[in-house]
Amino acid sequence: MTDSRVLILGGHGKVALLLAPLLVARGDQVTSVIRNPAHADDVSATGAKPLVLDLEDGTELGEAFAGYDAIVWSAGAGGGSRERTYAIDRDAAIRSMDAAEAARVRRYVMVSWIGSSPDHGVDPDNPFYAYADAKLAADDHLRASTLNWTILGPGALTLDPPTGRIALDPEGDGAVPRADVAAVIAATLAEDHTVGRFIRFGSGDTPIAEALAR
Repeated sequence: MTDSRVLILGGHGKVALLLAPLLVARGDQVTSVIRNPAHADDVSATGAKPLVLDLEDGTELGEAFAGYDAIVWSAGAGGGSRERTYAIDRDAAIRSMDAAEAARVRRYVMVSWIGSSPDHGVDPDNPFYAYADAKLAADDHLRASTLNWTILGPGALTLDPPTGRIALDPEGDGAVPRADVAAVIAATLAEDHTVGRFIRFGSGDTPIAEALAR
């Protein structure tokens, strides 16, 4: 699906700022949601339109989502408190899915993490547990929705230059450049065969489009 109206949630994140120009370059109309108005210029520089909206509040989501073809969730609490992690990575994400359904936005791409499964193995006493638990709850809610969903599970994110190549279900922590994550999101939006899949990936030797087609 190209030449589409795409809404990026978490529009000032590192991955989102790399994704927006990829989508704009291929002809998509891109709006990036930000919470802080001071970030508007950074978003505009990508070619996307900034939209100031509080995902945690959630009261304006339905109206804001109307008319879009696809939504990308690239937001997150960013390692904040346990309470904020659940508020953003679980509760706000779930509200966004419900709002997308209500607004009849058919396509929804969730940026999750490589270990998002019931057997993720994170100990409840580990500070990372809240994130793992919140993401799994959001992912499961998306799976149960009527949306044409894809859940992307990249490994550890790096700032390395993009390679344009990935491996599915990689060994280890699946380290992958954020720029390649952005490219995977863009390719996922363009390919219907990614609908209904949880795609775990890290850096590898296979071109992104070829890997996603498998």
